[in-house]
Amino acid sequence: MTVLVIASHPDDEVLGSGATLAAHAAAGEEVHAVIMSEGATSRYSDGMAETLRKCAQRAAERLGLATVTFEGLPDQRLDTLPLITVTQRIEEIVQRLQPRFVYSHFPGDVNSDHQVVSRAAWTACRPYSLPGLRRFAVFETPSSTEWAWPYGDSSLAPNLFVDVTATLDIKLAAIECYETEMRDYPHPRSRQALIERAAYWGSQVGRKYAEPFRVLREVSS
Repeated sequence: MTVLVIASHPDDEVLGSGATLAAHAAAGEEVHAVIMSEGATSRYSDGMAETLRKCAQRAAERLGLATVTFEGLPDQRLDTLPLITVTQRIEEIVQRLQPRFVYSHFPGDVNSDHQVVSRAAWTACRPYSLPGLRRFAVFETPSSTEWAWPYGDSSLAPNLFVDVTATLDIKLAAIECYETEMRDYPHPRSRQALIERAAYWGSQVGRKYAEPFRVLREVSS
């Protein structure tokens, strides 16, 4: 089975679904990541984009991913591009990989890049374009999902909880590859906060640790 995570920035793939991806990989499934934005130019000086790529590659090795692809679109400016541009980039990847499971951002996130990628991924995975898709689910990105605009459908409201008790340590090792993106506690992107978040979601379903998702489409056979 092929699994694909479609993320906006380097580190989102780990923050949102890292322990779940590690579980897929440990089960012998082929797991791929695509990172749409270079993640650097809005915040850092020249050269940081390449540093983040190397961090992402190390993180992918920790998680057991088969590949990580970098589209290199402009950081924090995806909303300045025609949506079709982002969608077509994702379409090329999903047509090549033909994933059965796709994970991406919650469309209500405060980060506009997350919103664009989520919408583009949903379009690229429409049923008659990707008929073999079994599940499309969106994840929580700490420091973005919980800071969403508090009106309308701004809550993740998860309906899928993945027990990641066996793989949380792998997620933590992977996110620590992103040295520049980690923050001190109690920031949501600190090591301790990530552990506490996994424990909180686990407590909702009687597990030690869990990652939450909202399934937007699922087809059983």
